[in-house]
Amino acid sequence: MIYDSRQWIGDVDATVKSIKCIDELANKSVLITGAAGLVCSAVVDIMIRYNETHQKKIQIILAGRWLEEMAARFGTYMQKEYISFVIYDASKSDNSIPLHSDYIIHGASNASPDMIVKEPVETMLSNFSGLKYLFDYAKDCKTKRVLYISSSEVYGRKEFDKPYEETNYGYIDLLNVRNSYSIGKRAAETLCVSYSDEYGIESVIVRPGHIYGPTASPYDTRVASAWSYSAAKGNDIVMKSDGSQIRSYCYCLDCASAILTVLLRGKNKEAYNISNSDSVITIRELGEIISDVSGVTFTREEASFDDKKAFNPMSNSSLSNKKLESLGWKGLFDAKSGVKHTVEILKETL
Repeated sequence: MIYDSRQWIGDVDATVKSIKCIDELANKSVLITGAAGLVCSAVVDIMIRYNETHQKKIQIILAGRWLEEMAARFGTYMQKEYISFVIYDASKSDNSIPLHSDYIIHGASNASPDMIVKEPVETMLSNFSGLKYLFDYAKDCKTKRVLYISSSEVYGRKEFDKPYEETNYGYIDLLNVRNSYSIGKRAAETLCVSYSDEYGIESVIVRPGHIYGPTASPYDTRVASAWSYSAAKGNDIVMKSDGSQIRSYCYCLDCASAILTVLLRGKNKEAYNISNSDSVITIRELGEIISDVSGVTFTREEASFDDKKAFNPMSNSSLSNKKLESLGWKGLFDAKSGVKHTVEILKETL
C-alpha cells in the first residue's frame, strides 16, 4: 500500500504543515466524493495524517459506489472512528446520505480519456446530476460550503499564448463526444453559482491543471499517470504526439492542499485555477523528466485513430495561479521533484 512508502508519508506530513488554515476543519465533518481517486485520495490522506498527529479530529465521510474500493485504497484507516463510508453514485440524482456534513468536496467524475470516450453520458451526469443531489443534500443539512472540482478543460481553445486566467473562455465543439467532460464541467460550474444565488448555499470551484502522482490508478491512461507507472516498472515510455502541447502539471499533494485552501479561504461563487508555476512544461519535457529520474528510454511513435479520439484538444492549457496564491497557497513540489517522488513511491508500493 501507499502507506508503506516513507517518501509518501514524508510528503503528506510536509503538506499538512503547509496548509495554514487546516486547523479550522478540526471537529468538523467533510464529505468527499471520488475519495479513492487521484486527487481526492490525496485530500483524504492529508486529513488522515492530520488526525494521526493532532488531538482534535476531522470527521471524514468517504462517498463512493463500493466499500471494497475504499478499503483497498485506505486499508486499516477505514477502521478509525473518524472515518465513515456512505454509498454514492455520482451518475445518479437519487442517492441517500444519512450523515451530516459541514463541508462537501465533489471530485467524483470520469477523468481518464479512454473512459470519457467510452462513457460520455456517465461523464456528463457525474458532473451535473451528482452535483445537483449534493446541493439538495447540502440545503437540507445546512452544509457550510460545497467545493466543486472542475477542470482546466472548461477554458476550451484559446487564441493567445498567455496562461489562462479565471475569466478567459475559448471555443469548445459541442458535438465532439470527447468534450462531454469539458461541457459537463462548464454546466456544473454554472449550477454551483445558481444554487448559491437561489438557495444561499456557499460554493467554490477549483480548476486543476494536469495532476499526477502515486495516487493515480494503474489503469489511468492520462499521459503523466501511464508514463509514471511504466517508468516505475522499468519499462520504456512512448509518446504518441509531437509533445509540443503545453500543460500546467501539478503534484497530487500540491493540488490537494490547494483544494483545502480554497475550501476554507476561497470567495463564495468564484473559481480558482490550480497550477504550480514551477511545473508549466510541454508533454515532451514531462517525458524527458520521467526518463531522466527513472533511467528508462523515452521514444516516439505514431498515434492510432483510437488514440487520437481520446486526445485533449487543447494545445496550450497553461494556467495562471495568481488568484490561488493570493489566498496564501504555495506549491511544495516542482516538476522534477514531484515526478521523482512519484516514480520512487510507485517503485516502493508496486
